This record gives sequence, structure tokens and C-alpha cells, in this order.
Amino acid sequence: MTSGFSTDSIHAGYEPDSLYGSINVPIYASTTFAQDGLAELRNGYEYTRVGNPTITALEKTVAALEGSQYAVAYASGMAAIDTILRVLLKPGDHIVIGNDAYGGTYRLIAQIFNKWQITHTVVDTTKPEDVKQAIQENTKVLWVESPTNPALDVVDIAAVAAVKGNAALVVDNTFASPYLQKPLELGADVVVHSSTKYLGGHSDVIGGLVCANDADLEEELRFFFGWVGAIPSPFDTYLTARGIKTLSVRMERHCDNAEKVAEFLDGRDEVARVCYPGLESHPHHEVAKKQMKRFGAMVSVVFQTEEQAKKFCKSTKLICLAESLGGVESLLEHPATMTHVSVEGSELAVPPELVRISVGIEDIDDLIADIEQALAQL
Repeated sequence: MTSGFSTDSIHAGYEPDSLYGSINVPIYASTTFAQDGLAELRNGYEYTRVGNPTITALEKTVAALEGSQYAVAYASGMAAIDTILRVLLKPGDHIVIGNDAYGGTYRLIAQIFNKWQITHTVVDTTKPEDVKQAIQENTKVLWVESPTNPALDVVDIAAVAAVKGNAALVVDNTFASPYLQKPLELGADVVVHSSTKYLGGHSDVIGGLVCANDADLEEELRFFFGWVGAIPSPFDTYLTARGIKTLSVRMERHCDNAEKVAEFLDGRDEVARVCYPGLESHPHHEVAKKQMKRFGAMVSVVFQTEEQAKKFCKSTKLICLAESLGGVESLLEHPATMTHVSVEGSELAVPPELVRISVGIEDIDDLIADIEQALAQL
């Protein structure tokens, strides 16, 4: 029997245990597990660095939501990104990455992987023809975000998958979450998440996940999971699983609020441009309509001047000035001097007039009032 998304978010990956019938997955706060004999594991667990029942439950839940054969959890989104790149790449290989990507991802590729003779090409991934031209004989990874961070461009994942050749198409699905978008169904080979964001949803846990269908790839990811040890704690995975139970209802409220915030800001004299896929003026609105359930909760605003952008960031009262995103509370930041400072001077440099808003689930009237009073101070 097939289940709906909300049902899977609550029930997939765990059934009440046979010992006490705990409705929620227990936090198995044990580093090691008793064995029934020499190398005879009880239910497959020996040491938490290579596997833990709480971690397994989260992985099964996310795999069900992404429609993947498996998911592997890591201690952070960056640990997940680093691991999948190390599994897919070797010295002499080449990677194609979008020209609007998370600064931490680009920093890892440009400053760490380049030391291992891995080269990269930056391209506008919203243009499949440009992606095709950028792919070389040694291209092993095509790295895509959609929507992108922070300009909120939308990549036609199916169109890019059609031109990827032998490269693995890896899609960072953090901004959309599996509730709004299923990259594997669109032709992606691998999906990554910073579960710190919408999956956890409450700004209280750090984590990452890699989802895919290739059994050999899973084996390698599991090796890295144990050998390198970038594993999440059982408590962190419990918190993430608890957050996922309300993912669908949170995302609906997030999207409701974001649409109204974008509409309010659109056309204001202080604003040069609003970047939100839900606006018909967005250059990729039709692509977003095709591949996303709704348009997401991130809104980026390009002000007329850098001074206005910075002052706006310091003038809101309810919306907190802070990095990160995807929590129930609204946050805003200035990417050029905060999350994306590492791409300054590169092809991924963020306009200093841009402010990124992670729209939370507060009462929309309160959010609009806060934005309005902040605009009045510019």
C-alpha cells in the first residue's frame, strides 16, 4: 500500500519497538552494542560510528520522502557535500558548478579539492546549452542547486539531466525540501540536503544527508561514514526526525507567507528587484511551476543601493539578523558580507545590494508590519 507524503514523514522508517512500544524512535545513546558471539551482531549494530538504530530510522524516513533507495546521514550539510564529492571524484577529474551556489560549497571545491588536482568550471546552470558546453571528458560531477542560493534561480533539472553525459548530476535540494521537489524523479543521480534547514526546521540541530539509488555508491558512502566518522549523533538525528514529522504543514505555511512577502516587496520604490520563483516576473517562473509543488520560503530582495540593503538588515525587529534558514522563525542576512563572503571576487560574487530572507511561519500581518517599518527607515 502506498502512502502520502505526510504519512511517510510521520511513519516511514520506524515502527513502535517490540520491547516497550515507544511511539517515537528511541535515542540510542550508546557508543557500542552487545554482540551475541564473536562477530555475531545483534540486529546489525556494533558501534555507533558505523551504525546506530536512531540514525537508521532517520535515513529510512528521508529515503521514503525523496523516493530514493537509501539515504546516508552526516554530521552537517558540509560533511555530506564533502563526502559525496570525495566518493565521486579523484585527482584529475573535473566538476561543473553553478554560478549561484552556496559559498561553503564553492569554497570547498575551489580551495580544498583544487589541491588534489580537481578542476572546476563555473556556469549558469539555468542554461542547459551552456552546461553541455562546459562538460569535459573528465567531468565526473555536475553540481546543481535549485532554487539557487541566494539569487533563487530555478534550474530545469530534467533539461540539465539530458545533457550531463557521463557526469553524476548532484542536486542540492535544501531550499526546496522533498516536499516541494523530487530531483531523482527529474533525472538527478544524487540528492544532498543540509537537514539543518527545512528538514529539522527549528534551528536547533546541524545535519546533512545524501540520497541516491545506486547500490555501489551507497557502499562507498557507508565506508566513508564509518572510516572518516563525520556522523551525526543519535540525539541530533532524533531531533531531525521529530522536525520532519511536521515538514508538510510547515512548508505550506512557509510558502503562504513567502508569497505574500514577495508580493508586498515587489514594486516598492526602495526595491530594484524581488527574487522569488512564485512571481510571474521571475525569469524561471514557468520552470518552477513545472517541477516544484510550490515556490518555497526563501525571498531575496535587491535594493537600489548597498547602503539600503545593509540598513534594512539592521532595521527589522521581528525578523532576526542571522545566518542559516529554514527554521520556523524568520531570518534575514546580507550574503555578500555573511554566508557568501568566501566567494567575494569570484564568478559567484553576490551583489552587495541583495538581502536574503528566510520567511518563517509567524503571523503574516506581523511580518509585513515589520518589513514596512524597516523600509520606512531607509
